[in-house]
Amino acid sequence: MRNEWRNGNHFTLLPEGKRYIPEMLAAIDDANDSILFEQYLTESGHLADRFIDALVRATARGVHVQVLLDGFGANGLKKNDRERLTQAGVTLRFFNPPYLKRLNKLTRDHRKLVLVDGGVAFTGGFCLTDDFLDRWYDIAVRIEGPVVNDWTALFAQVWNSSLTQGNDKGPGAQRMVLDAATEPYKQGMQGRVIWGRGRCYQAIRDSLQQRIVTATQRVWVYTPYFLPTISLRQRLMAAAQRGVDVRLLVAGEKHDHPSVRYAGQRYYGQLLRAGVRIFEYHPSFTHAKFCLVDDWVTIGSCNFDHWSLRWNLEANQEVEDSRFATDVAALFEDNLKASQEVCPKAWAQRPWLQRTRERALGTVNSWATLLR
Repeated sequence: MRNEWRNGNHFTLLPEGKRYIPEMLAAIDDANDSILFEQYLTESGHLADRFIDALVRATARGVHVQVLLDGFGANGLKKNDRERLTQAGVTLRFFNPPYLKRLNKLTRDHRKLVLVDGGVAFTGGFCLTDDFLDRWYDIAVRIEGPVVNDWTALFAQVWNSSLTQGNDKGPGAQRMVLDAATEPYKQGMQGRVIWGRGRCYQAIRDSLQQRIVTATQRVWVYTPYFLPTISLRQRLMAAAQRGVDVRLLVAGEKHDHPSVRYAGQRYYGQLLRAGVRIFEYHPSFTHAKFCLVDDWVTIGSCNFDHWSLRWNLEANQEVEDSRFATDVAALFEDNLKASQEVCPKAWAQRPWLQRTRERALGTVNSWATLLR
């Protein structure tokens, strides 16, 4: 399938779990025909129970449910929860299970998708772990319109891939819903589905970098794991040097992986000297990930770090619409108010011990990327 722009869509920004979790569960409870569910991090707990219960209720009323979980990310999903799904009639499949014979195939399915009746979809950074209930900040987007068909096709592409064959649980494993027709909205928004497949296919990276190169007003990047590639850093600095408003909003001191934060900080100096403004979000760990370039938005599973771009299956929703861009910009600015800006002068005078930590962890992270 191709990355095609489609008109007549409607996108709704859903900040925080208290917004997107109830909306996704309500959509599942309203399903009449089919539910496609794709997820990376899945752990048994209260949040997983809510979604499992909703999926079980759906199968009980005759809805066809297909669940695709990453074989590594779902390690925390207990056996009894897996059996609850399959015994209820859910078709459960795992992407690239970590069997011994597969240890040389470390590509992970990092995508997040809930798709109901071929008519409404949700994507973003959300995962099924109780951390998302009260300790992590994240966002999602509700998707309606012709691009939902592309999300369905993308799900089918991974579902039917050779990496996921031979581990089906539950009935109806081969049925795919690919013929749904979604009517375009009048006064709708333009959007397209874009994806990445590690080193093999990097459309998400290429699209973002092209947008940054042609940006005229703003480049605002929000990412929890700031480990940018060289090419992304170069483009951000070049945009700032030609007068574009370039801002980075990254996870702060409540990071779920502090070593990743420190490794990413080694790039702060060169970015700050080029005129890039950097903000760290401190109220909680932020897992949100999106980019706003002028009136173009990309939002989904991709962290825009070298892990996502080189190894994972990722998928984002791109939107080119001033109305949606206004909503995203307002969210970004609200989060800036709860963040602390990194002062270039103070950063240049940081202690040598902190510099040493940044260099050491950055080097280790670079080696891990090469070895993975």
